[in-house]
Amino acid sequence: MADKTVDAAKARAARQKKEERPSAEDTPILRGRAALFARRLSKKTPVWASRREMGPWEQKEGLLARIAELEPILGAAERRALRDPDRRDVATQYAAQARSELDIAKAVLEHHSHALMRRASHLGVAQSHVDSALNLMIWLCSADDIKALLPQMLRLIDDQFATGDPQRIRATEIAHALREKNSTISTSDRAFLAGTVSLARRLIRKETLRVRSFVRIVLVVAWALLVAAAALAVLTFRWSDEVPLCFTPENMREYHIICPTGSTTPVPPTEPPTTAEVRSATQRADYLVVQIGGVLAASVAAAATLRRIRGTSLPYNVPVALAFLKLPMGALTAPLGLLLMRGGFIPGLSALDSSAQIIAWAIVFGYSQQLFTRFVDAQGQALLNAVHGHQAAAQQAAHP
Repeated sequence: MADKTVDAAKARAARQKKEERPSAEDTPILRGRAALFARRLSKKTPVWASRREMGPWEQKEGLLARIAELEPILGAAERRALRDPDRRDVATQYAAQARSELDIAKAVLEHHSHALMRRASHLGVAQSHVDSALNLMIWLCSADDIKALLPQMLRLIDDQFATGDPQRIRATEIAHALREKNSTISTSDRAFLAGTVSLARRLIRKETLRVRSFVRIVLVVAWALLVAAAALAVLTFRWSDEVPLCFTPENMREYHIICPTGSTTPVPPTEPPTTAEVRSATQRADYLVVQIGGVLAASVAAAATLRRIRGTSLPYNVPVALAFLKLPMGALTAPLGLLLMRGGFIPGLSALDSSAQIIAWAIVFGYSQQLFTRFVDAQGQALLNAVHGHQAAAQQAAHP
């Protein structure tokens, strides 16, 4: 009988060892993240796949490291909870669910698990499952463990709730009570802390999703403006004489036709030039030169604006999207501003007498797109501050 028992145990150990043997797909992970990184850069991996993963690579590795750190902590908390009569009945269930959340987070972080063109969505989903595991661990932790976690939880609650918020006040009272000697935590206080911390984390994810939505809207608008600017350049290059950017100043009783890329004198010069003469003086590159000047001015404005925008650890490039928006805006505001001047909309500036003046005003109008995009800049910075909580927003308001 004993021999049969020993043989059965050896058979189970052999099966377990066989099941734990790494497969071909798991080999790169077991050999280290460097091997996985090299595999993604190899010829077998599509170029688009490796490129879209390199951006948030640090955040992904940080989440994987955090999961690896939480797994042994969860096991230790479960063993201590099983020895506690007050938490023994829920320890196994909560620990199993927390492990399931961590496993889901690891599966989401795999390179093939997220959809194409959603470059950072897998990070947000994985973070949500990690946060869920952390909330479940609050039910497993002892009073001493919760005391150790109090600074982190209070910081999270203080960042997401206003000073006079009842939940923030109640969390502070529970923290003061726990810091007293030989104090314990009741089931209701444990439930309140778990629920409040969970709500704070959901608020952070909500603000993060708002940042992602904002970036996508800005990029869509920027691409639409870019298409409009390109269409304007193509149409005006093909039909350059339909809407001329030329001016007809009078100097010493003589009229001249001044265009962005050249000038001419009507015949006779003492009479105002006709519409046909103005249209014949236009050049194909008139609008293109003006748009280039507007884009250059807008790029300078974008560089000047970046100094006022704080960087972010989020995987969504808010400053880059805002800077990209300014370029097509400058390409459109430059010719539109000159058309307003040519139509006499700005008194006293309806007759520019040199091509240099036209290009100079194109640069001014290209930079003037800042009058419109500065409101978008302010909204982007406000969203970034909201992710970091009320204190960050107040500090940014006090020191803009």
